[in-house]
Amino acid sequence: MIQATVSVPPPVNEPVRSYAPGTPERAELSRTLDRMAAERIDIPMIIGGKEIRTGKLGEARMPHAHGHVLATFHQGDRSHARQAIEAALAAKPAWAAMPFEERAAIFLRAAELLATRYRPILNAATMLGQSKTVHQAEIDSACELIDFFRFNVAFAARLLSEQPISDSTMWNRIDYRPLDGFVYAVTPFNFTSIAGNLAAAPALMGNTVVFKPSVWAAYSNWYVMELLREAGLPDGVINMIQGDPAELSAEILSHPDLGGVHFTGSTAVFRAMWKTVGENIERYRQYPRLVGETGGKDFVFAHVSAIDDLDALAVALVRGAFEFQGQKCSAASRAYVPASVWKKLEPRLVELTQEIRMGDVRDFRNFMGAVIHEGAFDRIVGYIELARSSPDAKILAGGEADKSEGYFIRPTVVQVTDPKHRLMQEEIFGPVLSIFVYPDDQYEETLRLCDETSPYGLTGSIFARDRAAILTAERILRHAAGNFYVNDKPTGAVVAQQPFGGSRASGTNDKAGSMLNLIRWTSPRTIKETFVPPTRVGYPFMEE
Repeated sequence: MIQATVSVPPPVNEPVRSYAPGTPERAELSRTLDRMAAERIDIPMIIGGKEIRTGKLGEARMPHAHGHVLATFHQGDRSHARQAIEAALAAKPAWAAMPFEERAAIFLRAAELLATRYRPILNAATMLGQSKTVHQAEIDSACELIDFFRFNVAFAARLLSEQPISDSTMWNRIDYRPLDGFVYAVTPFNFTSIAGNLAAAPALMGNTVVFKPSVWAAYSNWYVMELLREAGLPDGVINMIQGDPAELSAEILSHPDLGGVHFTGSTAVFRAMWKTVGENIERYRQYPRLVGETGGKDFVFAHVSAIDDLDALAVALVRGAFEFQGQKCSAASRAYVPASVWKKLEPRLVELTQEIRMGDVRDFRNFMGAVIHEGAFDRIVGYIELARSSPDAKILAGGEADKSEGYFIRPTVVQVTDPKHRLMQEEIFGPVLSIFVYPDDQYEETLRLCDETSPYGLTGSIFARDRAAILTAERILRHAAGNFYVNDKPTGAVVAQQPFGGSRASGTNDKAGSMLNLIRWTSPRTIKETFVPPTRVGYPFMEE
């Protein structure tokens, strides 16, 4: 054991590679894509370090070529959930007792492996299995996950250094214990980095984890587990299971040793989980920590003074709404534009939207791929049909969809005349941007409308040159977005630069990418040591 106060390597954000023609990273990734697309792998569950195969198989397919099977993955039932809990609890004592610097070294090694040899592997898996373009994969499955691993170590070291005041008579300390029991990590399809972080962040703080990734990201999440195992993660610290989400969660959320839930996904699912925890509250050995990042109905709000920055506004709308097919909880989904700005913005926005190339993400010329699966395709098309049939809405660009070979939906811009239209309120999670044009002289009234229209509070942005207008928006929209952007799109939060999360129906706002998230995975113990304890019962005030 090291007898020293160690300093962790100072983290820096991982540089984003360009993958421009002629670069070595482009050539290496292209070779990896070809190799992995030609394979069909078998993905077991990982429980206590053992590979579990049940024969009950699901398939991981390319969303942009849904006839192509990348992998089969084995699915379990309640008995496997119990096995995963038992494995996590069995691994807990040794893992929690391991010095912080030894746990940290595992994740720092994982970061370096991902920055080098695993980079093309995890990027290719995310492109093939989740239909992300090379840029979207690079900023997600490479850079953001590397940043999570490195910065979380630095955040944790900073947290551990936070200690109470002492004096010459006593020594006060805080012991940052892991939570009692185990942590249940439930992760989404849309960000490989989120899946890795939701399992790894509690583990770094000494917790052991039952990890249930989305079946729609089983392919990339398998390689995340392979990365962590190669980095030296002990057996049983993170146990990966698959199966019916409702069945597995019913078993896991009823267990007396549930210590916490780390969740990213839909608002409805998180609310259902919260309700289940509430119904089981008397069964638990402690109050479980519930950390959730859920839905969004994210906005871009333009002021009249943005008229001289039309290109910046148009690009922010297009990138914010249509990158990764709008399948980001932070994606721009509604916009408020003053009438004088709209006259010039509309043709530019329509032109940029119509120019977008979409198709197989292995063709690096494409800006968009396919939505994740048929259910998402049908739901998004339902909103487009709503726009087509509504007297209060008009499709300005896009509106076409085809699922014959892949789940492709053209980026769609809709203008609505009713600011409370369903298209302005409900999360669509697809490439549909709804725009409400407001009178120039109703800026503050429309800001309040923006604040009150949707139940969510995740991300949003303001475009303006007028500083007073920016301050007004910051004030009125203070609770409308946990991540608020000025003259930028509402997507693209970077670890340690823009800690991410929102409140209202968008989650518990525990800010992934900051120390605030790690605080949730500790149960601090205060220790007071008195050097010379008193030996008399009485106090001076009692004397005659």
